Amino acid sequence: MLCLIATLPLVGCKKETTKTKRTREYNAMILQTASRKLSSTYSATIRGKQDVDIRPKVQGYITDIKVKEGSIVRQGQTLFVIDQVPYQAALATAEANVDVAKAQVDAAELSATSKEKLFEQNIISDFDLRMARTTLASAKAQLAQARANELTASNNLSYTLVKSPVDGVVGTLPFRVGTLVSPSDSTPMTSVSDNSEMYVYFSLSESQVLSLKRQYGALENALQELPMVQLQLSDGTIYSEKGRIEAISGIIDPTTGSVTIRAKFPNKKRLLLSGGSGTILLPHRQEGCVVIPQQATFEVQDKVYAYKVENGTAKATIIGVFEISNGKEYIVESGLMEGDTIIIEGIGLLRDDTPVKIKEFVNLKKR
Repeated sequence: MLCLIATLPLVGCKKETTKTKRTREYNAMILQTASRKLSSTYSATIRGKQDVDIRPKVQGYITDIKVKEGSIVRQGQTLFVIDQVPYQAALATAEANVDVAKAQVDAAELSATSKEKLFEQNIISDFDLRMARTTLASAKAQLAQARANELTASNNLSYTLVKSPVDGVVGTLPFRVGTLVSPSDSTPMTSVSDNSEMYVYFSLSESQVLSLKRQYGALENALQELPMVQLQLSDGTIYSEKGRIEAISGIIDPTTGSVTIRAKFPNKKRLLLSGGSGTILLPHRQEGCVVIPQQATFEVQDKVYAYKVENGTAKATIIGVFEISNGKEYIVESGLMEGDTIIIEGIGLLRDDTPVKIKEFVNLKKR
């Protein structure tokens, strides 16, 4: 009896060990190279197609404000009215001066005509005739000057109606009715942003621009061949419209070593606002890369692992990965290579050095 009791724990341990080392079946895949569409991300700033500062052309007190902040305005629409009384008076004076100058010209023409007839009759000297002609020329010059002053006065009066030079959206209104404004003011009366189309600016490094030149031969060719880009907004959503890269700066910023790129996006719904920020998603295709499903990996202390099958045993292997934008796959950058076999299911039940049996080989669909 004592011998029998003594052997029971040993039998239990043997059964437990056998159970632990039992070989289980898992689905696996043999790694192959494939091609995938990727997106590179770049921080971007958003600007209107035109951001125009509105400044007064004449000095005066604001008597009326015709718009509100954020209003949509059309080209030629009145935004502000500056006190018109002094400019109306100046125009009336200029018009009166034109009438006086006209009368002086008429009088000088009559005098010159009369002097010519008298000169023909030898009644007056050549000097008197030349003086009459000089007086007429002076009168005509004064009329021209009066008309120029009239035009200036008329323009100044029109400038009291401060109008929008473009279609767009009104910015902030720092001034109120009664404020004295002048062309020399450093602060504009407001700004109007033409946001029917938006310019989104981002930067590429000098090496990336050189790579584009080598790939396409010239930047002009790159502009025609580069794919449409997407814009990720500050809230993480993707803007519904795609944009096209239309300009690459020919100057490298000496402080950052980067080149500014401009993409144009349609903005029919006025969702994008000038001054905003976002992220440009520039798609490109990577050929000959090793792709694995994310479900075939696990993380421990910020390191990514996959179970590589070697001689019928699952080996936990640290791998370097690049996440694909579809959220389902990784591109393997290190740790695995073409031809390796990995477990793609039941990762949570596996442990390092666990014997495994392949139930089925699964292939990722090539895209």
